[in-house]
Amino acid sequence: MKILRTPDDRFSGLKDWPYAPHYLDLRDPDGTDLRLHYVDEGPRDGEVVLLMHGEPSWGYLYRRVIGWLAGRGRRVIAPDLIGFGRSDKPADRNDYTYERHVAWMSAWLEALDLRGVTLFCQDWGGLIGLRLVAAYPERFAGVAVANTGLPIGGGMTDGFQAWLNFSQTVPQMPIGMIINGGSARDLSPEEIAAYDAPYPDESYKEGARQFPALVPVTPEHGSVAENQAAWQVLERFEKPFLTAFSDGDPITRGGEALFQARVAGAKGQPHVTLPGGHFLQEDAPDQIVEVIDGMITRRTA
Repeated sequence: MKILRTPDDRFSGLKDWPYAPHYLDLRDPDGTDLRLHYVDEGPRDGEVVLLMHGEPSWGYLYRRVIGWLAGRGRRVIAPDLIGFGRSDKPADRNDYTYERHVAWMSAWLEALDLRGVTLFCQDWGGLIGLRLVAAYPERFAGVAVANTGLPIGGGMTDGFQAWLNFSQTVPQMPIGMIINGGSARDLSPEEIAAYDAPYPDESYKEGARQFPALVPVTPEHGSVAENQAAWQVLERFEKPFLTAFSDGDPITRGGEALFQARVAGAKGQPHVTLPGGHFLQEDAPDQIVEVIDGMITRRTA
C-alpha cells in the first residue's frame, strides 16, 4: 500500500483549531504501517466523548464541540479516519474498503482502551462508529446519531444519488466547498481553507472519492452481511441511544425513524431535530454539545 502523509505545515494557524495532535501507529494485515491522528482534550478522568466525522470532512468539523465539552470536564476524543485530516492517506482508492476502515478504527479503539464512551457520529462516522458499537457494546455508555445510517442494501435517497454521481465524476473535488454547500450557513474563506488543508493535491483525495461508492445501498455491495449482523446487536443495545438528525439534509432525511424503531435503547429517549444541513456540526454546535452533555448528565446524575 502506498501511503501519503500531509505535511504538518498545512495545519498551521487554522482558524479555531488550537488542538495538539496525537498519533497512533497501526499496522494493516498487509504489513503497511499507518499513522492515525486524533484530538484528545479535557481531563483524563472525565467522561469519555468520542466524536466521529464522515466524508469528506475531518476532525475540524467538531472544533467548537471539542472545546465546549472539554470545558465542561469531559474527555473529548476526535479521530481522523484514515484518508482524512492529519491521518495517513492510501494513494490507491482501491485500498479503501468499508471493512478495512472498521478494522483500522477497531484497532485504534482497542489500543486506547476506551471505555464508558458516549459516541456522537455523523455521515461515515456513523457507518463506521455503529459497527464499533456492535463489535464492542461493553465499551459504550450511550450513542447519539446524526445524519447517518447503517445501510443493508435497501436503496438510496435522491440526495445521496446526486452526491454519488457528483463525487464520481467531478474532475477536481472541492472539499471545502462541498462542506460549505452541505451547511446551512456560509462558511468563511478561512474555514473553507481549513477543510482543504489535508489535501495538497488531488492525489490525497482518493478516500474522499471512494467513500460514496462504498456505501452499501444495493444488495451487491460489500459489507451488507456485516451491517445486518451489526443491526442484530444494535436491536438489543439497551443503553441510551438518541437521534439528533438535522432538518435540512436531503441525503439522510427520515433516517432517524429506523433507529428509533429498531434500537432498544432508543425507546423513551428525548430525540431531537436540530437546525442545519448535512454538516450540522457547522450549523448547530451548541445544540450538539447540549445533546451529548445531557446524555452524560442523565446517566451519571
